[in-house]
Amino acid sequence: MSEFPRETPRGSSALQVNGSSQGCLEEVPAATPGSRHSLGVFHVSYSVSNHVGPWWDITSRQQRWNRQILKDVSLYVESGQILCILGSSGKRGGGVLGVSRKGSEHRVIFFFFLRFTYLGHRSNGHPSWALRLLQVEAVMAELSLSHVADTLIGSYSFGGISSGERRRVSIAAQLIQDPKVMLFDEPTTGLDCMTANQIVVLLAELARRDRIVILTIHQPRSELFQLFDKIAILTYGELVFCGTPTEMLDFFDSCGYPCPEHSNPFDFYMDLTSVDTQSKEREIETYRRVQQIECAYKESAIHHRTLENIKQTKHLKTLPMIPFKTKDRLGALSKLGVLLRRVTRNLLRNKQAVTMRLVQNLIMGLFVIFYLLRVQNEVLKGAIQDRVGLLYQFVGATPYTGMLNALNLFPVLRAVSDQESQDGLYQKWQMLLAYVLHALPFSIVATLVFSSVSYWTLGLYPGVARFGYFSAALLAPHLIGEFLTLVLLGFIQNPNIVNSVVALLCIAGVLVGSGFLRNIEEMPIPFKIFSYFTFQKYCCEILVVNEFYGLNFTCGGPNGSMMAHPMCTFTQGIQFIEKTCPGATTRFTKNFLVLYAFIPVLVILGIVVFKIRDYIISR
Repeated sequence: MSEFPRETPRGSSALQVNGSSQGCLEEVPAATPGSRHSLGVFHVSYSVSNHVGPWWDITSRQQRWNRQILKDVSLYVESGQILCILGSSGKRGGGVLGVSRKGSEHRVIFFFFLRFTYLGHRSNGHPSWALRLLQVEAVMAELSLSHVADTLIGSYSFGGISSGERRRVSIAAQLIQDPKVMLFDEPTTGLDCMTANQIVVLLAELARRDRIVILTIHQPRSELFQLFDKIAILTYGELVFCGTPTEMLDFFDSCGYPCPEHSNPFDFYMDLTSVDTQSKEREIETYRRVQQIECAYKESAIHHRTLENIKQTKHLKTLPMIPFKTKDRLGALSKLGVLLRRVTRNLLRNKQAVTMRLVQNLIMGLFVIFYLLRVQNEVLKGAIQDRVGLLYQFVGATPYTGMLNALNLFPVLRAVSDQESQDGLYQKWQMLLAYVLHALPFSIVATLVFSSVSYWTLGLYPGVARFGYFSAALLAPHLIGEFLTLVLLGFIQNPNIVNSVVALLCIAGVLVGSGFLRNIEEMPIPFKIFSYFTFQKYCCEILVVNEFYGLNFTCGGPNGSMMAHPMCTFTQGIQFIEKTCPGATTRFTKNFLVLYAFIPVLVILGIVVFKIRDYIISR
């Protein structure tokens, strides 16, 4: 299960489930200052249904499996109370807290998130930023995080703060929004005993401050027994017991199962209410025992008192509709600004990633420089062939280096945005756009560094203007490769698959669109049509015109005179231009406009894809 706590924003109830459900959820607001609010779950049943096989397997896709997650569950919790939900792994009901079980990709989470959380939080009085930051500092102090305020959180694989501090940061990020109901799915998992106890004590203290805290927990220590105001036990989605620790001891004692002295009540009652599936006989025997305990609980005064409390709340005239998300938030531009600062600051901390982003194009250019050293004007010595090879290499490599940037940096941000967008902090497309804006200056600097070294060292057409056109023409495919990767990462989860898809698309584009391997005019009509949808076509035409226009070649002979040689067909650059891409000199400006039009198109497409991703995950 997720290691990060989940909560619903202020004014929200806490249960968010997908699938089919029956029953109702009631939240009673504080009618007057100082009055309490409560959360009631009344006869809730919940089941999930899914297709058996993958989408491409038509036979198995038509079959569905169904699983009962919750069955006739009723709970009642008031503010100031902490409710612990117990159950064997896989038998507690995975949807009970509405927490998605996603693969953990939260490798690097940064402390700047706390400030973003609060700056994006609804505030009736609209306090100043200084006041908001003071509130952040207060929460940090409350959770003993001030001493790591400027420390990279890191991950289990490298550096950063401790696991307990990392867990407290995730709690603080939710606490900033001052929620009335907080839900935690196994917040102590993966922590040592002492740290786990500290986390539970912290959650109990949070509950005492007029909040409702609900958590699931796995194998709690006996010292925590009296910390919980209520304890619920679920077995196969059925509620076996829910009440105070004292009521739990008395109830099981009345059922003939007193807790032995010096035993952990949690372990004893968990074993008592678990179904043993090692053999058919034991499964029937233990399940019958669980059913007897459940029936005894539903007939007990504890259960009837819970139902009575819930029924009383349903008759209150002040009961409002339950808003699951706070609507009054900062605008999209304000969130985008905070995200942009956050993404830029966090990625600047990754020195290796920044260095590779800036020099990877240069490294590729150095290989070409060491191989060719300097182009010549002698046709028989490869004047044309070397230039064509250079342009082909540059157009083919720059999109790939852009793709590497996105694959290295964005999947972690995508995982973070998947988590935080479910908390209602922002939408996924805003994280995408923040990454796009952050990437622009890095890409411009990286391209200028690469072009400055490669262009003048290789001896391409002299002239500052020609150098500017060369740099601008190669900046576009670098950005297009990165943004195309972002689009694919919106609906393909595995970065390795995205790597393969982008590589194949770029190879196909440069083969068909460049015109270097085969003249576009001589291609079959389908390939000719396809070439107009490749950015490589427009980029190559720009580079060919930029390099060959006004260039004169020599072709052997004394004093550079012409010789009757098959390779001496082209003695002027304009001849090569008209042969390779006829009319390209008249389309120079148009090609630039079309080439750079790919960038906003991909950004818009990425926003649409991530909006769809947001919708699908929220469902």
